[in-house]
Amino acid sequence: MVHRNFTKEDILGIARAENVRFIRLQFTDLLGTIKNVEIPVSQLEKALDNKMMFDGSSIEGYVRIEESDMYLYPDLSTWVVFPWTTGNNKVARLICDIYMPDGTPFAGDPRAILKRVLAEAEEMGFSSFNVGPEPEFFLFKTDEKGNPTSELNDQGGYFDLAPTDLGENCRRDIVLTLEEMGFEIEASHHEVAPGQHEIDFKYENAITAADQIQTFKLVVKTIARQHGLHATFMPKPLFGMNGSGMHCHQSLFHGDGQNAFYDESDKLGLSAVARQYMAGVLRHARGMAAITNPTVNSYKRLVPGYEAPCYVAWSASNRSPMIRIPASRGLSTRVEVRNPDPAANPYLALAVMLAAGLDGIRNKMQLPPPTDRNIYVMTDEEREEQGIPSLPLDLKNALDELLRDEVICDALGEHALAHFYELKEIEWDMYRTQVHQWERDQYMTLY
Repeated sequence: MVHRNFTKEDILGIARAENVRFIRLQFTDLLGTIKNVEIPVSQLEKALDNKMMFDGSSIEGYVRIEESDMYLYPDLSTWVVFPWTTGNNKVARLICDIYMPDGTPFAGDPRAILKRVLAEAEEMGFSSFNVGPEPEFFLFKTDEKGNPTSELNDQGGYFDLAPTDLGENCRRDIVLTLEEMGFEIEASHHEVAPGQHEIDFKYENAITAADQIQTFKLVVKTIARQHGLHATFMPKPLFGMNGSGMHCHQSLFHGDGQNAFYDESDKLGLSAVARQYMAGVLRHARGMAAITNPTVNSYKRLVPGYEAPCYVAWSASNRSPMIRIPASRGLSTRVEVRNPDPAANPYLALAVMLAAGLDGIRNKMQLPPPTDRNIYVMTDEEREEQGIPSLPLDLKNALDELLRDEVICDALGEHALAHFYELKEIEWDMYRTQVHQWERDQYMTLY
């Protein structure tokens, strides 16, 4: 989904030519859920003039009822007609920024938070923060009412082909739909666990990448439903199987088009900036975990034995640490942060990772030595000797770490931090006080 330089007149012309009847003005709440205000095409010009208002008090983490009026400012470059809508029912969408009635950006808008951190990067001489996300998902069968079951759609494994991979046709249709919407797809394949899939698309600047993740989720769920399947981006839907991650490849570029992470004279081809950036991400890994891994379920993925990184370390060759350095060099030099999962709000996740990396650069942090040995087979003593901490063990632990990390708190801003923390505290308390089936199975007859 390459963002194009559409004008207001372009969009009005396309809407007429393609007989678009409705437009979804999309935005994202603090929890990463896509929201939209749907308008008839007769109201499109008003929306393009930034005059479309909505009630912000009804959105998670936005504002109180007494200050609810907010405005949707469409980003014209995000205009796209949904390919699965046809005939006289064509629907298009525009992704919007949220503004207050006085014309200032809303401090709690996740897209605005990412833009704010990107502005800090630009002040430090980095014109672009490029991100290549890899969101994984599961496909489950549905019942006769269309509700998801716990039955997977296949028993395939990593890179398996049909007929083992029964999700292949669904995945192919997802790819075709994404390409029709402007995505440049680099690869699609079955992942390690049965029913698990991955579709990789080309890197983009951070705002476009976050928009792409949200669009990707919408497309995957829509096309899966057409195939009688349910797609979920839940990090760990099944016990005893790998969970779904959202590895984020990232790099910083200077205004002259040079990759700030590359240094041909370095043994690994990494610049001082790249090493400082990684040092910052590692330093703040525990503090930003509540954002990159935001659910109770996220921490069931971050356990040893299922290829998910649960230790704060890096390597150029080893996939068990949190950060890996892919082999490509030159303009493709990048770091791969492997702990985020697809339940994360992509705007907030990219904002805190960038803020952490910039803090490392700003303070010239020293990168610890690489960990080229499989961390999963190390003893606790060996990890302690090498100074390898673990990521938080649960959401409560992650929330405590978040409040202790001033850099991550500042990146989120006071409004988003307070509301996000409150929502997640409620989530943790609901989970903590719930009685789960495992407890009944374990204790009902024992005591």
